[in-house]
Order: sequence, then C-alpha cells, then structure tokens
Amino acid sequence: MSDDRYQQRQQRVKEKVDARIASAQQERGILMVFTGNGKGKTTAAFGTVTRAVGHGKKAGVVQFIKGTWPNGERNLLEPHGVEFQTMATGFTWETQNRESDTAACLSAWQHAERMLRDASLDLVVLDELTYMVAYDYLPLEVVLEALNHRPEQQTVIITGRGCHRDILEIADTVSELRPVKHAFDAGVKAQMGIDY
Repeated sequence: MSDDRYQQRQQRVKEKVDARIASAQQERGILMVFTGNGKGKTTAAFGTVTRAVGHGKKAGVVQFIKGTWPNGERNLLEPHGVEFQTMATGFTWETQNRESDTAACLSAWQHAERMLRDASLDLVVLDELTYMVAYDYLPLEVVLEALNHRPEQQTVIITGRGCHRDILEIADTVSELRPVKHAFDAGVKAQMGIDY
C-alpha cells in the first residue's frame, strides 16, 4: 500500500473515531458487568479500580464468595484508600450451609448498599454478586433498586458468571469472557500473584 493510500485510509478512520467521540457527551457513572465462563472477570474489575485510584478517584469493593483467599489486589489497593468488605464464609461449595451463606451474603450486602448510597465513591465493585442472585441468597429486586438509585456519577462493576438478564438489561457495558483454554484444566495449580 502506498503512503498516500495509507494516509487516506487512516484519515477516514480518524474521522469516524472523532465523530463517535463528539457524539458521546453524557457525563454520568455507568454500570458495567463482566460475566461469562472465562477467567479474568475479577482481574478486569481490579484493573479498573487501579486505574480509578491512579486518577485520584475513590473506590470501594465488596467481595462475595472469595472472602477467605489471600488477596493481592487488596494488599495493594487498601493502603491507597480502597475500602474492602468481604463475605466471611468464602466459597459456598466449601461451607455447604445455606443458612450461614445467606446470612453472610446479607451482611456483605449491607456494606454494598451503604457504598451504593455514598456519593463520595466514584467506583464500587460488587465482585461475584451474580452468584448471590442466582443462588437466591439475595433478592434480585433489592439489587436492582440499589443499582437504579445510586448516585448519578457513581460507576459500578458487577462480576460473576451467569449474570441475571434484568441486570444485563440495565447495564451500560457488558463484557462476556469466553474460555478458550485454561492452565488449570491441564492440571496446573492456581498460583498466588497470578491467578489470585
């Protein structure tokens, strides 16, 4: 391709990008969902938290399910003012006690509701929330109410597999991670600092 044709093509691309940027004028928080069966949903959420903190924004995290694991993201972000609240029971398939899991979920959800009312928080991550709705530990209507009435400038990220269609419907951005290949399936042990 000649330099002239290349320049013309890139100019057309630039014009399209510039037009899209010019038409996106709303300024408000967004609801993002990272879902699907692939690895990386929580990692993507924490990447966004790190970006927000790097720009001087304030963030809070509520972790459902993963509450008992060592957490490198927490080790890094909590000293930078990111509040972490975790569901005390950890993985529900380990506890196998619906009553205690439900109580732990509702306790963690109280922190989530508080964060979703806090206009000083620019970003709230509700990590693995999808399971709490799917397993009926947390009523969908309660979640939708809190999401729909959060401060206008607050962004929320929800992670987890099998996100309920009503949450997907109100979301502004949905990314579905699809598994192609995973080291764990080949017998490679999960590694601290890489996988968690």
